[in-house]
Amino acid sequence: MPQAIANVLLDRDGTLIEERHYLSDPAGVALVPGAGEALSRLSRAGLRLFGVTNQSGIGRGYYGVADYEAVRTRLDGLLAPFGVALAETAFCPHAPDAGCPCRKPATGMFEALAARHGLAAGQTAVIGDAASDIAFGLAFGSPLTILVATGHGARYARELGLPELAGPSLALAERRPGWPHVLARDLPAAVAHILAVLGAEGAP
Repeated sequence: MPQAIANVLLDRDGTLIEERHYLSDPAGVALVPGAGEALSRLSRAGLRLFGVTNQSGIGRGYYGVADYEAVRTRLDGLLAPFGVALAETAFCPHAPDAGCPCRKPATGMFEALAARHGLAAGQTAVIGDAASDIAFGLAFGSPLTILVATGHGARYARELGLPELAGPSLALAERRPGWPHVLARDLPAAVAHILAVLGAEGAP
């Protein structure tokens, strides 16, 4: 397991906030239970937090960039009371058939964040609820990819043939192609796993 995780890339819908189909209304933004407290623990442990989100609803014409920004602002507002601020959120506005290099599982969003913030692939974990989130992390060389069972995660866990999750998280010592390093019940469980790996459970 990696011992030098310094950055965490977080999917948004279904991972950090509750899944809403093509969310464009800030009133629909709701943190996954325990997300604020969990991210606060990561921040206090000194990790940098970034968002990485596919927003094909923009490319499909369902909503505009201004709607996306309004949702992002609302999310920032919900995280602020916990002392959490995402250093940056990268987003792909393109439809799946656009062939862009920034839509997960392509690695364009990581490359852009790496250029702007000095991220090293070997020090960057990925948490998401979709197979594309895991493929994204594996493609850029993340040493710790975590699939959460919230949002669409339970379905993808079944489709990938992952073992049953009996506790908060499960490290997959024997991994097949496309498998994450860890399956976790939700974002708080994923964060607890990262902190345990880093030996930072007691971080103030």
